[in-house]
Amino acid sequence: MDQKNIFLKILKKEIKADIIYKDKIVTAFKDIKPKAPVHILIIPNTLIISANDINEENKNILTHIFTTAIKIAKKTGIDEKGYRLILNCNKDGGQEIPYLHLHLLGGKYLGDIL
Repeated sequence: MDQKNIFLKILKKEIKADIIYKDKIVTAFKDIKPKAPVHILIIPNTLIISANDINEENKNILTHIFTTAIKIAKKTGIDEKGYRLILNCNKDGGQEIPYLHLHLLGGKYLGDIL
């Protein structure tokens, strides 16, 4: 494991984060550089580097990440108007930290991207 990985440091409580949800499988916290009024990162509590590393043994974690995102969207009140879920994979896909994480964004119109 990369000891310099910020998400590992958050899980080990070496770095403070505004954690809004935590269970045995995932941890969710506010992004320190939000791109929307609501910008939450949801990470597995077990290291998975990227979407390419999802396999038969850990695929249920991904389902849990997405269902957690839905719970948080409802809790923050962005579920009715809408929100965006983003999962970047590797450098060209925009993944900056080598740790699987889902971005939950909402609270304003996010525009058209495609």
